[in-house]
Amino acid sequence: MDYGIVLKTLGFLLIIEAGSMLLPLAVASCCGGPDAPAFAAASILTVAVGWGGLRCKPNSSLVSYREAFLIVVFGWLLAAAFGSLPFILAGSLSPIDAFFETVSGFTTTGITALANVELQPRGILLWRSLTHWLGGMGIIVVALAVLPALGVGSMRIFRAESPGPVPAKLVPRLDQTAKILYGIYLALTVAQILALKLVGWSWFDSTAQAFSTMGTGGFSTRSGGMAAWADPGAEWITILFMFAAGVNFSLYYSAISGKAAVLVKDSEFRLYSGVILTAALMVAINIAPLYPGQVDKIIRHSLFQTVSMGSSTAFHTINYEQWPGLSQMVLSVLMFMGGCAGSTSSALKQVRVLIIFKAIRRRLIRLIHPQAVLPIVLGDTVVDEDTVTGVLVFTLFYLVLLVAASLLLLTQGLDILTSVSAAAAALWNLGRGFGAVNLTAAYSSFNAGTKLFLTACMLLGRLEIYPVVVLLLPTFWRRA
Repeated sequence: MDYGIVLKTLGFLLIIEAGSMLLPLAVASCCGGPDAPAFAAASILTVAVGWGGLRCKPNSSLVSYREAFLIVVFGWLLAAAFGSLPFILAGSLSPIDAFFETVSGFTTTGITALANVELQPRGILLWRSLTHWLGGMGIIVVALAVLPALGVGSMRIFRAESPGPVPAKLVPRLDQTAKILYGIYLALTVAQILALKLVGWSWFDSTAQAFSTMGTGGFSTRSGGMAAWADPGAEWITILFMFAAGVNFSLYYSAISGKAAVLVKDSEFRLYSGVILTAALMVAINIAPLYPGQVDKIIRHSLFQTVSMGSSTAFHTINYEQWPGLSQMVLSVLMFMGGCAGSTSSALKQVRVLIIFKAIRRRLIRLIHPQAVLPIVLGDTVVDEDTVTGVLVFTLFYLVLLVAASLLLLTQGLDILTSVSAAAAALWNLGRGFGAVNLTAAYSSFNAGTKLFLTACMLLGRLEIYPVVVLLLPTFWRRA
């Protein structure tokens, strides 16, 4: 194991995080907030530790799979640990709550330990949303954009962190792929900021909202989220960008490169769009009796909630727990499916759902025609059998963890609805559920053990289980 390459990469990651703290530091200083010294101290400490890591000398510029897993898991843990410093130093949260909040931010889960968001200074509020933005595309991906200059870049790190079963480079050089991804990400973020500004939002609220939307997180500058604004124009803008954040970002690159038809041809994008539109129609018909004669309200709320859940953003404009059971079930299914692979969305991912249904269909046909050769095809690409098996195993693993997490939460005195909802909200990085973890609930009432357990679940969900679990195997630490 080359620990030098691990420490050097982690050190660079911390320096990037320290640089990210300068934005909320500037906002806190301009607003004269009490959190400005906290951000200054946190950024200095983070840079100091990061610089120490950078001074480590790797034995090689090649990264093995074991080193890639270490970099990814400890990269997220360190980012969350140092990212929690502003909350602690500003007196906003206790150390455990601050770590819980920061992990929730970086994993784009959006569950919060803050009981009253509006009482927090602006620097803290912006940092919460910025953690969504940094974690949405992947905090390691931004480091990959410049790691080749340090001699430690590797596709294996990219594969270990990137969500979805089939991460791929857009161009031959991995650093260029990372730059392209973040360029598209930044462009969409700026577009949403400008759109919200045009409908009357302040620069601060527009920026914080865009960070949370494009990162498909759930943090807001108000305790009531989007519902507190009651702004139809902003809701339509957010619908558009939530949907965009749930799309595979490589499709945007293809469209920009003159291959716009790829959006129509991509099977996962078609499934994602079709599921969202079908769900929105079902919900609209189901809730229509609740809002007689209010067609605009029916369409807007049904579309907002289905896109929000389908993209795993988890914003809300209305209390959907008051909707009929069918609508709540539709939203729950969307929560489980999530958006496209290669997006900032969480949960299972549409491509896995597509492969599962194709595998079921193939199995049914083979019961009738046992000798039939039926490869699973996505678009023009034949999915290899190892990938199909991996998807099926991952989905089963996902469900087993959900059941296990729910049972463990039941031992903490939570009711069954709250336990399952909290476990799902953490593992699927969604942040919203039912019962005591509904739309308005903060997790501040949970004990420290429960918060730490949910923190672990959030990391498991965001890193898609394997990078974390593999570190727990004794064989991982044995010398090859």
